[in-house]
Amino acid sequence: MNKYADFQGALVVNPDTIFANNEMSLGDIEIYGFDYDYTLAFYSRHLHTLIFNIARDILIQEHRYPEGLREYEYIPNFVVRGLHYDVQRALLMKIDAFHYIQLGTVYRGLHPVPDKEVIAMYDGCHVPLENMSDFYGKSSHGHTMKQYMDIFSLPEMNLLCSVNDYFMKHNIDYEPVHLYKDVKEAIGDVHVKGIMYRNYISYGEQTHAVLKKLYEDGKKMFLITNSPFDFVDRGMNYIVGKDWRDLFDIVIVQADKPGFFNDRRKPFRRVTDKGVLHWDRIHKLEKGKIYKQGNLYEFLRLTGWRGSKVLYFGDHIYSDLADLTLKHGWRTGAIIPELRKEIKIMNTEECVHLMTWLQGLTGLIEHMQVHRDPASQAVVQEWIKEREAMRSQTKDIFNGQFGSLFRTYHNPTYFSRRLSRFADIYMASLSCLLNYDFHHTFFPRRTPLQHESPFWPEQTSAGALKMPFIPPQNHN
Repeated sequence: MNKYADFQGALVVNPDTIFANNEMSLGDIEIYGFDYDYTLAFYSRHLHTLIFNIARDILIQEHRYPEGLREYEYIPNFVVRGLHYDVQRALLMKIDAFHYIQLGTVYRGLHPVPDKEVIAMYDGCHVPLENMSDFYGKSSHGHTMKQYMDIFSLPEMNLLCSVNDYFMKHNIDYEPVHLYKDVKEAIGDVHVKGIMYRNYISYGEQTHAVLKKLYEDGKKMFLITNSPFDFVDRGMNYIVGKDWRDLFDIVIVQADKPGFFNDRRKPFRRVTDKGVLHWDRIHKLEKGKIYKQGNLYEFLRLTGWRGSKVLYFGDHIYSDLADLTLKHGWRTGAIIPELRKEIKIMNTEECVHLMTWLQGLTGLIEHMQVHRDPASQAVVQEWIKEREAMRSQTKDIFNGQFGSLFRTYHNPTYFSRRLSRFADIYMASLSCLLNYDFHHTFFPRRTPLQHESPFWPEQTSAGALKMPFIPPQNHN
């Protein structure tokens, strides 16, 4: 399958491509594992509105928050995944791969914080490592930042911003840490009542076709999800059919990931279709039966499914993928539904023009900055202003508040950095697998390191060119 197509003389990216961070051959994969939410099943956009509304009402009814909060509604496309939230300052922001805050993307409530105020608060734009979120993106053990990596976190960020906005608008003195914990608890209560999701599954992105193709090719398959069985069963009946369990060799529900991958203490427990728990010790994970909890170490012992012959798919880079690739050597595939929208924007004439000119302008500035005469410097300063304006334009075409999920101007986002580290491959949905046979090898694009750039002339930096020697000025 061609990643790129020629459209009216310009290369465009195919949104159904599987992209590789690490070389991987499907010919080596014998066992396929899956998360459920936003991997096998996708939900309609109305679900986020529902989660927001119920959590908002929980704050009002159970935590005695002001009735005026009912005026706030879910704002689609206000936030993007991967943002960081400073719990103590009540600020939502985007941070790049080098821990620098992207100015212009810091929000208190529903309004941006001026750049000067941000720089004053953080003594610049850098967030020290000890202040960043912990390994799983959580705010714990002294970490003041929380990173929102889950697609379900979009309504949580919306609600945090809305409540912050209400308190500020009405000059209400409040403790940001309490607000963060209350919103987190309210959202958690909504997920516990996940029974409501059943009516919001909108599509399975050809999930049935993918599973059937794997099954017919003799691949082993398993499901490890944090969701309860009755919820998964209803969804899979809708997406695949009543015989969906025949496709899977092992089904594990309520796994409590990421704890499932680290905590050796929790044994597996068999559960019936009706939710009745069995008390017998598990000596074998059998096809057709349902198991809950457990841990990966016991899973490996009982199945022998180890190493790079296993490929596991999930949408949460930390909870689903990080431990598997770092500790256990499984191959990992990230499902990034936002990818389709971002690629569609990337392929537009406006974006192509902006990116091409932005790259060209940056090159001009880099090459011309060596000329110190007033006229040249005046031109360079104009270019710098134009570049700043274009960078903002480029951000806004992806999302007016926070820009692209993958870029903070020229640098990758913190989200991108984790994606490239923990996922061997990534794609918009499992349906992309249908475009490849099971012997296909995915190769990452070789991108130049900075000192390799002379071998890629279009990416050569000024410092690597044979620039004319400019002797130092004689001030004697």
